[in-house]
Order: sequence, then structure tokens, then C-alpha cells
Amino acid sequence: MGVLNVTPDSFSDGGQLYRAGRADLDAILHRADAMVAAGASLLDIGGESTRPGAEPVTEAEELARVVPVVEALAGRVDAMLSVDSSTPAVMCAAADAGAHLINDVRALRRRGALEAAAASGLPVCLMHMQGSPETMQADPRYVDVVTDVEGFLHERVAACRAAGIDAGSILLDPGFGFGKTVAHNLALLAALPRLGALGHPLLVGLSRKSLIAKLLGRSVEERLPASLALAVLAAERGASIIRAHDVAETADALAMVAALAEAGAA
Repeated sequence: MGVLNVTPDSFSDGGQLYRAGRADLDAILHRADAMVAAGASLLDIGGESTRPGAEPVTEAEELARVVPVVEALAGRVDAMLSVDSSTPAVMCAAADAGAHLINDVRALRRRGALEAAAASGLPVCLMHMQGSPETMQADPRYVDVVTDVEGFLHERVAACRAAGIDAGSILLDPGFGFGKTVAHNLALLAALPRLGALGHPLLVGLSRKSLIAKLLGRSVEERLPASLALAVLAAERGASIIRAHDVAETADALAMVAALAEAGAA
């Protein structure tokens, strides 16, 4: 899954595709084509930064950022379009514009989000986050992070099923870096097989995360080697989708994981 941040303030690439107060569609189309050519089978379009300390955007602003991009890419690129949003109106508009997946860091907990997602008929990805982007990294604490995240995801799956969303249309994301310390992130990475036992595909986003800076002291521009190692570790532990900024390099790394798995099954 390649990342397309249509924001001025995302932690890694904010502003690259959003200039002069609007989405730069030429740059977005170029980036999307390059990501698909490099091996992305999904493109994740986000109009609200959820980096630590980020402030929420208005519904109108998020709609203006996201919907034109979905409209521009739908039917043009050979990839599924994922919309990284917690906003019901954005979910509905994106579905109408041709999106294929709702990827919600708040796990459909905003008022009206669960109903909007169910009405859209699209698959959903439910992510765990402790707190909100403004405060999530202030002092995250758990009794047991794996048990707590597992229980949360189980509860949100049940809420989706009660709302009429098919079990086969639900993906799960442990939420690396969203209200987690380094120790929490590592514990969740080690426990991916346990989370996979919940019975839904796992989407993992570790690309360029601050975990790498805290362990290695690397700037955002220096985090590719560690991002690739984390992608491989996640894939080996059962992750079905790897969300990445560096698509070509990540696709190559995952191809090696797939080759080894295929050889072992032969």
C-alpha cells in the first residue's frame, strides 16, 4: 500500500502533494503512476494528518483535499484506492467517487462513521489508537498492550458485524506509533501472529515511524533500511498489507519474503 498524503503537515511527506492551499493533481497523478509501476496494489489517500500532535481539519477541508484525488485516480490507475479517513461525509463521498477501501485510524468511532461505512458497502480497516493524534504520544500506558489492542479490535469487529458489515470485508491494524512507546510497538510486532488469529487480514504501517528514530537516531530521510527490515518482519509474522512510503524498495523486500515462502511450500 503506497501512501498519498494530500496534506501540508504529515510527518514524512506533508506538503509534497499539497501546494498553495490545494491538492496538486499533476504531482499526485505522477506519484500514483510511479507507485503502481513500482509495485503498489493499493494507494492510501489521506487528507488529515494524524501524526503526533496534529490538529484535526474541518470536514469541508478534508472533502476538498480527498474527493478530487479519488475522482482523478479512479479508473485511471491499476490499483485499489483506499481512503484514510474517520469522517463520515468523506467516506460517503469517496465511495461515490470510486474508492475501494475505508482505512480509519479511529476504527469507525466518530459519530456516524460506522453507519456511513456500512452504507458505503466498502471493506473497512479498523486501527487501534490510544487517545487522539493531539495527545496520543504524551504518556501511553497499558496493562498489557497486546491484550488491550486485541480486545479493542475484537470489540470493533463486533460493532461492525452488528452494523451489517460482512466479516470478510474487515481488516485490522494494530496502530503502530498511535499511542505506543517503543516497547509497545515491539511487543505488538512480535505478537502479530496472535492478532492474526482474530481471523482478519492485518494491515501494518511501520514505514519511517519514530520508532526508528528512537532506536537508531535516524532522521525521516535516513529510515529506509530500518523501514524495510520492519516490513519484512511484519510480513513474516503474517501481515497481509504493508503500508509504505518507499514503494519500490518495499516491494522488492516483500518479493524476497514471498519467494522464500513459495520455496518452502514447494
